Amino acid sequence: MCGIVGEYYFKNKSSDHNHNIELLVDKVKSRGPDYSGFSVLENICLGHSRLSIIDLSNASNQPFEDYESNLSMVYNGCIYNYIDLRNKLIKKGHFFRTSGDTEVVLKSYLEWGEECVKFFEGDFAIAIWDNSRKRLFLFRDRFGVKPLYFTNSRNFFRFGSTLQSIIVKNDIDLSLDEKSLHMHFSLHAVVPAPDTLFKNIKKVPPGYYLTIDENKKISIIQYWKLESPDQKKIITNENEATETIEYLLKESIEKRLAASDIDVGVLLSGGLDSSMIVALAKQKFPNLKTYSIGFEDDKEEKGNEFIYSDQVVKKYKTDHKKFIIDNSLVLSKLPKAFEAMSEPMVAQDAVAFYMLSELVRKDVKVILSGQGADEGFAGYFWYNKINLEKNDYANFLKHYIDRSEVELSEFLNIKFSSNFTNLMIKNKFRDINAETLLGNVLNFDITTLVVDDPVKRVDNMTMAWGLEARVPFLDHKLIEASVKIDPNIHLKRNGKNILKIISDKLLPKDVITRKKGYFPMPALKFIRGEYYDFVYDILNSSKCYNRNLYNKDYIKKLLEKPNNHKTAIEGNKLWHAAATELWFQVNLD
Repeated sequence: MCGIVGEYYFKNKSSDHNHNIELLVDKVKSRGPDYSGFSVLENICLGHSRLSIIDLSNASNQPFEDYESNLSMVYNGCIYNYIDLRNKLIKKGHFFRTSGDTEVVLKSYLEWGEECVKFFEGDFAIAIWDNSRKRLFLFRDRFGVKPLYFTNSRNFFRFGSTLQSIIVKNDIDLSLDEKSLHMHFSLHAVVPAPDTLFKNIKKVPPGYYLTIDENKKISIIQYWKLESPDQKKIITNENEATETIEYLLKESIEKRLAASDIDVGVLLSGGLDSSMIVALAKQKFPNLKTYSIGFEDDKEEKGNEFIYSDQVVKKYKTDHKKFIIDNSLVLSKLPKAFEAMSEPMVAQDAVAFYMLSELVRKDVKVILSGQGADEGFAGYFWYNKINLEKNDYANFLKHYIDRSEVELSEFLNIKFSSNFTNLMIKNKFRDINAETLLGNVLNFDITTLVVDDPVKRVDNMTMAWGLEARVPFLDHKLIEASVKIDPNIHLKRNGKNILKIISDKLLPKDVITRKKGYFPMPALKFIRGEYYDFVYDILNSSKCYNRNLYNKDYIKKLLEKPNNHKTAIEGNKLWHAAATELWFQVNLD
């Protein structure tokens, strides 16, 4: 995929600022190292860094312009059904000069206007400048797989694929947002769109498009919503559910592999999700490349899951590479990994993805990854802990929230005016309005939490090396079908029952019955030795003290027993504090 940036000037002509667009482009170059360019029009500058995957010719370089229609665009992502759309548009009289999906996006807008986004099946963040109307259109895909940040000031509107591209000119007030801080430290670093940690920087929400005109009028409109089925439409037949999901998952995988003019690989962790991708992909793509990463074993935890991934490789005879990384190397990679994060991330596997991506990128530009399966098909351990008999959001909160209000007040030097996290979840559940509590939880997870945790994490860490990650479990047709299935069917076999039924005929039994695993990274899971010294120095630095975000006594308590303070979902509270402060230091200070 790519990196996009742009600025719409309300007063001065953009030609007065054309040298500045290069500053923005520079902040997204890692996302698209194959080509960078920008255009300067009367009121707008557009910039793009390209990762060439479809139509490798210069004809598909961006910014992409259609002079006859007075349209210009920059685009990050892939429209997987672009060939079908192209054929429909040709029948409607449109002429194409390229073979890629970029021109399909522009001609689709020309044909259908803002409604074109409803025809797109894919992962995308798109900006189209309509010069005739002096209007800018921003679109983001249904699950927010591709990031899109913006800021709106008195004199300009700026957007970009990374938060760093928004702040690079040092002309944005970076005051922290009270509500977002509450959610960040309650929801393991999730700050749901449209918010970020900063009051003046926002995200286009998934499933929305934004328009802004020369009068500074902004409209943000929802074009897609994951609807909860009524009781009569819920699928209660397990066989029917399995057949539907297997067909849609296979279709999702195949179209993500086919939409490329270069090789596509698979990140094979050895877990159920990535193993299923390999098994279903191999049926149609025999020369499949797969990649696994492991770390040195720790005295308390094994550093790899090769015992499982090796079985899948042996069964399906993939072109496989596995990497074993010395734990001592992790520390040196931390600052650059955090510099690549558009927002602070506290999950330990973010750094693992960063290190894996550096190695995989030497071999391929595109990989498939298994994010979204746990949220879409009830795979997390805490789902079975929830009291599902009463459809009350509070039954979910106590198994999910990282810190109580009392602990937050002990941890942070902030007096919150409200319990923002509880209120947000309560309102979300009311809006989702599923028949069951698990129905509410799964819909909430897949539309809100997955976007600003695992999906953002994988996009940021892979694109730091110009590696595009495609996530077949987040195909909107697949998830729309999944939410129609009785949640009790999903919960059988300790969760992901439907996926396990499909896997029974595809995968080794050990892979299916294994306990749910997470990216093993002992160096950050158990903070000791030089890693403890690193964390200690961050939290006792003058920068941290001057920021005055954390209560010193609380931090001291965490440092005294660094591996004893855990959240409801087993997160390390000391690492949460250190990771957040590290992000501030490498990106702001």
